[in-house]
Amino acid sequence: MSLCRTAPAALARAGARAASAAALVRPAARLAARAAARPALIRGGVPLRALSTTRAAREAQADDPTLEPREAMEYDVVIVGGGPAGLSAAIRLKQQAATQGKEVSVVVIEKGGEIGAHTLSGACIETGPLEELFPDWKAQGAPLNQPALHDEMKLLTATHALPLPHPPQMSNEGNYIVSLGNVVRWLGERAEELGVDVFPATAASEVLYADDGSVRGIATSDAGLDKAFRPKATFTRGMELHGRVTLFAEGCHGSLTKGLIRRLGLRADGQFQTYGLGIKEVWEVDPAKHRPGSVTHTMGYPLDYKTYGGGFIYHMEDNKVSLGLVVGLDYANPYLSPYKEFQRFKTHPLVAGLLAGGRVLSYGARALVEGGLQSLPRLFFPGGALIGDTAGLVNVPKIKGTHNAMKSGILAADCALRAVTADSPADGPVVLADYEEAFRASSIYKELHEVRNVRPSFHSPLGMWGGMLWSGLDTLVLKGRVPFTFQHPHPDHAMLEPAAMHKPIDYPKPDNELTFDILTSVSRTGTGHTENQPVHLRLADPTVEVARNLPVYDGPEQRFCPAGVYEYVDDEANPGKKRFQINSQNCIHCKTCDIKDPAQNINWVVPEGGNGPQYVDT
Repeated sequence: MSLCRTAPAALARAGARAASAAALVRPAARLAARAAARPALIRGGVPLRALSTTRAAREAQADDPTLEPREAMEYDVVIVGGGPAGLSAAIRLKQQAATQGKEVSVVVIEKGGEIGAHTLSGACIETGPLEELFPDWKAQGAPLNQPALHDEMKLLTATHALPLPHPPQMSNEGNYIVSLGNVVRWLGERAEELGVDVFPATAASEVLYADDGSVRGIATSDAGLDKAFRPKATFTRGMELHGRVTLFAEGCHGSLTKGLIRRLGLRADGQFQTYGLGIKEVWEVDPAKHRPGSVTHTMGYPLDYKTYGGGFIYHMEDNKVSLGLVVGLDYANPYLSPYKEFQRFKTHPLVAGLLAGGRVLSYGARALVEGGLQSLPRLFFPGGALIGDTAGLVNVPKIKGTHNAMKSGILAADCALRAVTADSPADGPVVLADYEEAFRASSIYKELHEVRNVRPSFHSPLGMWGGMLWSGLDTLVLKGRVPFTFQHPHPDHAMLEPAAMHKPIDYPKPDNELTFDILTSVSRTGTGHTENQPVHLRLADPTVEVARNLPVYDGPEQRFCPAGVYEYVDDEANPGKKRFQINSQNCIHCKTCDIKDPAQNINWVVPEGGNGPQYVDT
C-alpha cells in the first residue's frame, strides 16, 4: 500500500494506525497463494440440514467470552465500498481538504481481493464527474481509451434486426467505452496517492450504532472461522472502524445497507427498490469484424414482450467486444433462466456473426438497480449517508449509473467535509441533511425525474410494446413534464407466478463455441472462496425451499442464479424426496438470490474478505 501524505500530522496519524491496519489488510502474498490454490467449482455443495444449525452456532460464537475484543480505528470518514462512488467521495474529501488547508482522515474498505476485482458494468460512461475530480485525467493516464463513435438501436426478432429510432437519452457522443474495473483500479491508485487508507480484501459485516441510535461506523468480519462458526488455527478477530461520518457505497443491494434502511426507516411504507440482472461476456473478435467505438443496444429477442430487458454490444479497443443481456427481475415466469436467455441472445444472427471465430475472455453477472426516482430511500441519517448504486441512482433509459454514482460521492464528500472540519461542531451525531438538499439540486435528480415514468410504463398490458410507445412519447416530447408518476406494482420477488401458470422453457444445449454451460462460464470469473468457512448464503427457515418454493414455483433458485449455486438434488436420507443444496463455492456475488427468492428466505451476507470473483476487463 502506498500512502503519499505530505502533512506531518497525517504522517503521524498514519503511523499510529499502522499496527492495527496490519490485522485488517491481507498481505498480497497471502492473496496470491489463495488464488493459486482456488478449489474447482462444485456441484455438490452444502446440504440443507448442515445449514439448519448455523444461527445457533453464530449466536454461540458471538457470545463466546474467550473471544478477544475487536480493536478499533478512528477516522473522520469511513467509506464502505471501493467502487466509483466510494472512491470518488474519498478523492474529493482529500482534494478539498488540501485546498482548504485542513486535515481529514479517510478510509475505504473493499471486500474484493483488490480494488476493481468485484466491479462489473457494460460500460459506456460519461466523463463529467471524472473531470470534476481530475480535469487532466487524460494526461494522468486514466484508462479511458475508446471513445464512443456510433450509436444504434435494434429490435430483434428470432432472425432479424430491425432499426429503431435512437432515444436522445441513449446518445453516447462524448462518452467512452471502458472496463469499469480498470477505471476503478486507477481511481484507487489516485486515492492512495492523496493519502486515503485503502483496504481491499476487507469485508464489512456489521453496522455499529451509538447509544443514541446513530451510525458509529462498521465492523469487519472475523476471518478463520469454520462452517460451524468455530475459530480455526488461522482465526483473526475483525476490526471496528469508527467514523464521524460513514458513507455506504456497497453498490446494488448492499448487504449492510439493506438492514440499515430497514432499521432506520429510510424508505416510506410501501416503497421498494426494483432490480435487473446484467449478464456479460468480453470477447476477442476477428479484427475484420471489429468496429472500435460502436455501441449497439437491442430490445426483443430472446425475451418475450412481457419480460423487460435488452442487450448491448460495445466495441472496445484491442479487438475486444463487451456484450451482455439485462433482464428485469420483475419477470413472472419461474421457468425463465436469465443465464440461458443470454446464451440464446448470442445465437441471434446479429451477435453470432460478430462472435464467430472469436474467443471468450471473461464472464460476469451482477444485479443492478432499476427503480428510479420513486424507489429512492432517504439518503442521509444520523452519522452517515448512502451514495451511488447503494442509493439507487441508475438512469435506466440511459443505461448508465457510473456518472451518477461518482457525482453522488462528490456531493456527499463536500457535505461531510464541512461537517467534520467545522470550527464549531454541532453536538451529537453528524446529520448530512445538506447532502439530500444538494442531491435534489443536482444533475442526478434532474435526469432521474425526467425519466421516472419510463421503466414502470413497461408494466402495462401491452408489455414491451406499451413501454416503447410511452418511452418514445416521454423522452422525445414530454421529457417528464407530466403531473403524475407511475409506480412499480410489486417488489420483484412478489412478481413471480406459480409454475402451474407457465410452461417450461426448452433451452437449447450449449455448443461450446458460442454458448456454454453455467460452470464453464463461472470458471471464467476467477471465483474462489476459502474452504471450510461459514456459508454466506443464509436461510432464515431451512425448510422453506423444499416445502414451498419447489412445489409452487418448481425451484426457481436453480434458474435465476447465474452461477449454479442452487440445486434441488435427491435426498439420500429420504428416498423419493429432494433436498436443497447450496454450492456457495460458485457464488459470484450478484445478489440475485437475495432479491428474487419468492419466499425472501435467502440472506446474502459477506464471506471472508477477498473471496468471490476476480473480474478482468469487466
